[in-house]
Amino acid sequence: MIGAIIKSMRPRQWTKNFFVFAGLLFTLDQKHPPSDFGKVGLAFALFCVLSGGVYVLNDILDAERDRKHPVKSKRPIASGKLSTGASWAAAFVLLVGGIAASFALDRGFGIAAAAYLVLQIAYSFYLKHVVILDVMTIATGFVLRAVAGAEVISIEISPWLLMCTILLAIFLGLAKRRAELVRLEENAGSHRVSLERYSVPFLDQLIGITTASTVISYALYTFFSETGKAHPYMMATLPFVIYGVFRYLLLIQENASVESPEMLVVGDKPLLLDILLWAIACALIVKLG
Repeated sequence: MIGAIIKSMRPRQWTKNFFVFAGLLFTLDQKHPPSDFGKVGLAFALFCVLSGGVYVLNDILDAERDRKHPVKSKRPIASGKLSTGASWAAAFVLLVGGIAASFALDRGFGIAAAAYLVLQIAYSFYLKHVVILDVMTIATGFVLRAVAGAEVISIEISPWLLMCTILLAIFLGLAKRRAELVRLEENAGSHRVSLERYSVPFLDQLIGITTASTVISYALYTFFSETGKAHPYMMATLPFVIYGVFRYLLLIQENASVESPEMLVVGDKPLLLDILLWAIACALIVKLG
């Protein structure tokens, strides 16, 4: 049963929680006590617990729809490997325990984590069925991760960085909706209500807008933010961002029917290398000045 619960928590999706490290990464030029690195690590772990609990809750609510899906029907709850009672118990322990631990770690972090949880519960029950608002809710979850990571070490996160985060998150959310629409075709609406209002041409148009907006906002961040002004070489990281966004666009076009387009990041070595090099470049530029 433990294995089924862990699988329902979707560990492969936990890569999204690395956004909690954003605040630390871009303030490496400041003096951080060793405890700050530990706090951010714990913040990452707690978001894995919370997001895992949300995934379990979401699978409980979507069990009937998932049984009609070619891939989701194999999930532990939809397939019957994990009983409904055990699923509710696991979700309760993960969510309540995660929030309690979040407030124990830091009050500001706890508030941000609680806001994330409330938003995700609202998404699970209602917002995921509302066209456009569903994607914006997903994006807000990424922003709250970044905010929580800054709160836990008591630093102020740049509005520029928040803007880049939400635009990138919207871009990823739109790509996910496109993949669902292509994969499910005429049955899309029966699996997710909001998909009835989407179309591939419409999503491609929105993806084009957010692609340009993401690249431009990051470029402006490297030039005009406080971090950019203090570290002019930050502009040298822009090619990594441009390549990463364009590479991801190529992947979602070549793998149009993939179940989870965000998982393409994990499986694509050039994109993973690009992200690693971007992170190293940012850390060196900020740390070394």
